[in-house]
Amino acid sequence: MATDAKLVTGLFKSKVSAEAAVDAIMKRGFTRDDISVLMSDATRNKEFALQTRTHAADGLGIGAAAGGAVGAVIAAIAAVGTTLFLPGINLVIAGPIAAALAGAGAGGATGGLIGALIGAGIPEYRAKVYEAGLRGGGILIGVEARSEEEVDRLEELLDELGADNVRTE
Repeated sequence: MATDAKLVTGLFKSKVSAEAAVDAIMKRGFTRDDISVLMSDATRNKEFALQTRTHAADGLGIGAAAGGAVGAVIAAIAAVGTTLFLPGINLVIAGPIAAALAGAGAGGATGGLIGALIGAGIPEYRAKVYEAGLRGGGILIGVEARSEEEVDRLEELLDELGADNVRTE
């Protein structure tokens, strides 16, 4: 993550709302490389298993045609995500935040999910809120904003789309 980039995050309670958010973010000029997705492995298996098995991630499968482009995009992000096995939860992490966590090294992994989120630059009190949401089946979406104007627009967008705990780090 570039030093001037700011991570705008929001927690979505459903696959449908997370997909709508990714679609809206991409329509505003962001790419998959700007978007981070965090979810439990159980959530990925429950919500995205069909799409990943049908090659929706590469845009060629039946799931991509049936599920539309939005489902294919978030499935692709989830499919290429790094799965971290943290104490108490298997976490799927994709996007720029995965690199930040990899840079945090073993400290993030030994600290569990909260430690991993803190390692990605999320304050501890918010990491605890996100942890509860992820354990409950939520999907955390993060977008790297490159300017204060983008921060404001992304915060407003995520809030409008129904994200909980929209914040900028």
